[in-house]
Amino acid sequence: MDYQKLFDSGVSRGEIAAWRATGKKALGVVCCHIPNELLHAADVLPVRLRATDCNDYSEAEVWMSTFSCSFAKSILQYLIDEVYDLDGIVVSDGCMQAVRIYDNWKAYAKKIGKEQTIVEIGAPRMSSPTTKAYYKEELLILADVLEKLTGNKITDERLLKSIEVYNEERRLIKQLLELQKAENPVITGAEALTIMLASTNMPVEEYIELLKAFLADASNRKPVSGYRARLMVIGGALDNPKYVEAVENKGGLIVADALCLSSMGFGDELKADSSDVMGSIASYYLNRIVCPRMIDNRDALHRFVVDRAKEYRVDGLLYEKMQNCECWGGENTYLEPMLKEAGIPVLYLEREEILANIGQLEIRAEAFVEMVEKED
Repeated sequence: MDYQKLFDSGVSRGEIAAWRATGKKALGVVCCHIPNELLHAADVLPVRLRATDCNDYSEAEVWMSTFSCSFAKSILQYLIDEVYDLDGIVVSDGCMQAVRIYDNWKAYAKKIGKEQTIVEIGAPRMSSPTTKAYYKEELLILADVLEKLTGNKITDERLLKSIEVYNEERRLIKQLLELQKAENPVITGAEALTIMLASTNMPVEEYIELLKAFLADASNRKPVSGYRARLMVIGGALDNPKYVEAVENKGGLIVADALCLSSMGFGDELKADSSDVMGSIASYYLNRIVCPRMIDNRDALHRFVVDRAKEYRVDGLLYEKMQNCECWGGENTYLEPMLKEAGIPVLYLEREEILANIGQLEIRAEAFVEMVEKED
């Protein structure tokens, strides 16, 4: 089976158009606190919104605050330009930057008379019996919206089937990540990120088949050699493999990450209690480690970063953060002591969605690679 679609990092209009041409609905998803399983169970295509290759968000900037991050503004621009031509969007308050896509797209769509299903759900920032009950109610409200949109009843049986489909995807992604542990991996960091971004471009069943084909053929790929340092990248919503390529062109091989649009967006398998399926989904999405937005699992996130860095034997860590990023903007203050104790060097990089300062990135990456290479 030809799996080359996995290496197309661009945003696909064709897959969405083909899906909607059959009479089915497709909804954009902002933030990873919207369970794909709910949309899938309603036979809705969940499209995780990203801004890859957006080079001009000037119209979106008119609508959004100057303090909004360029990732959020770029997604709004893609909605305005119909790069994403969807039946609507589903947003959670995962961060206060991305949630601004909700109210601004709602206002813009109303202005131009575009019929859209636009939903926002609340995702608590602490995990407790009270917050889980609240989040479950939010998911039930979303399920009701999806049922009305599609006419499909979201039953426990359908949810359990959808959970198993996405668990299969998660198992395959874990196999992909295992490839990066090798001394000479058969994929670069840019390729791994591209493969995981491809999940946003197609139905999950198609993605699973392509992943299976790639993994079956992985042993035939030429191992990566000649790199000078193994690196891990963490931080905000990084959705452009060219950013990773710039680092790898200077000798730093990215072998691990803690990014919401990469490995963190998949996570461990969801274990469902058949007596409370929606409650199981709520608990899973509220408890899993993704980013620093949760008040009560920050220490767990920090331990995860350090443990993954050790597991993948990295020589240094890249901490990239979008300007005005709410979640990752100051997290280095809390994470840095643990990294120092573990002896993991860190390079802090501030960026924008548009890769205007790629030359500066290459210079700093090369200097960092030289530094950690000497420490080996």
